[in-house]
Amino acid sequence: MARGQSEKRILSNRLEPNDYIKGFCDLHSPLDQHEALVEAERCLFCYDAPCQTACPAEIDVALFIREITTNNTLGAAKTIFDQNIFGGMCARVCPVEILCEQACVRQTSEGKPVKIGQLQRFATDLAMNEDKQFYRSQSSTGKKIAIIGAGPAGISCAHRLSMLGHEVEIFDAKPKSGGLNEYGIAAYKSVNDFAQKEINYILKIGNIKIHHNKALGQDFTLKELENNYDAIFLGLGLGDVNNLNIKNESAKGVEDAIDFIAKLRQEHDKSKIPIGQDIVVIGGGMSAIDAAIQAKLLGAQNVTICYRRGKEQMGASEYEQQLATSKGVVIKHWLSPKKIKTKHGKLASVKFNYTELKNGKLMDINQSLTLKADQLFKAIGQNLISESISELQLKSKRILVDDNMQTSNKKIWAGGDCIFGGDDLTVTASANGRDAAIDINKKLLGGAK
Repeated sequence: MARGQSEKRILSNRLEPNDYIKGFCDLHSPLDQHEALVEAERCLFCYDAPCQTACPAEIDVALFIREITTNNTLGAAKTIFDQNIFGGMCARVCPVEILCEQACVRQTSEGKPVKIGQLQRFATDLAMNEDKQFYRSQSSTGKKIAIIGAGPAGISCAHRLSMLGHEVEIFDAKPKSGGLNEYGIAAYKSVNDFAQKEINYILKIGNIKIHHNKALGQDFTLKELENNYDAIFLGLGLGDVNNLNIKNESAKGVEDAIDFIAKLRQEHDKSKIPIGQDIVVIGGGMSAIDAAIQAKLLGAQNVTICYRRGKEQMGASEYEQQLATSKGVVIKHWLSPKKIKTKHGKLASVKFNYTELKNGKLMDINQSLTLKADQLFKAIGQNLISESISELQLKSKRILVDDNMQTSNKKIWAGGDCIFGGDDLTVTASANGRDAAIDINKKLLGGAK
């Protein structure tokens, strides 16, 4: 290899302009009215509604689909928003294949569920495009609540509190609201700046003020908020990325998948994002899948996901795994990273040991595999930055809450990824924020509302 050639392996503009447009277009085309009516008619309106039971936000799926069949699409949108104000984003990114659509009776009997996610998008898109507002703040209660984090949990909590007549202030460390909806979702799943459009739509309820670039522990403390607000909600997310803890992890070319995804989300001209030829992604969850697919869409020649366990143990659903392989991504299982090899300070390859389960314990075996790589994306999970919330009770490095989302401090509630039992789903975070707001309202007003 000629001198300087290795430095040019990570390049921008690898593809033709139309290839970027095609690759990063909407993953699922929206249904038109005729398609939505035909699909809605497939619903059996089951009396026990297993789809609703499978929904973390408990949306009345059968009701909103019936409303679509009667051309009451705005009514369907309200049914969705009553339970999940982030119904628009969830219609795009929810893993319906393991939630509502998996539970659909049509899936059980025919292997082809009602397209609940796309019907939800059909309804919510109409309401948002027409700027139809269903809620307004009630007369002021005189209570003021602070929310830390402008992600799905925090915004959902704020919206419900505003509905109930409270004044809300949100503090977020990022320059934009949205949390993972804005920074952590694959660009082809949420196009045309939808995350910000949805936030703007939700905030039109009023009585919600957002302060950006304000971080807990740097710009304010929990104690200061306790002294100035009637209640606090924590929607912190997970700000600390796990490390591989192997040699040369800081070498040029080794990146966090979350940072790579965030960079993609903020860059409208995807051709400007440099990408290598040989990409290795370590991890088995949605971030690993999103990073790998988008690396391929940017023009990488070889993209390989390596996961230390088997296919069934991967956090990403089977549908997402199939989506990755359909884009040309190779998924290898039972591989544990052991060594990052460099050349002139830059990533050159990654050595893995094969693994197997012995008596329920994951063990290395005496076989290895080395993959050439000019970029390595780590997607092995995140942790809560807990220094600023040391007064709260934690469990497994997450905030411990009760059934009402209340923490060990009776003035503080929490929800989303930062709590024990939380998961990396917009729908769950939104439901957490909603439920916390209902309990905050009850506690502040003594059960009067």
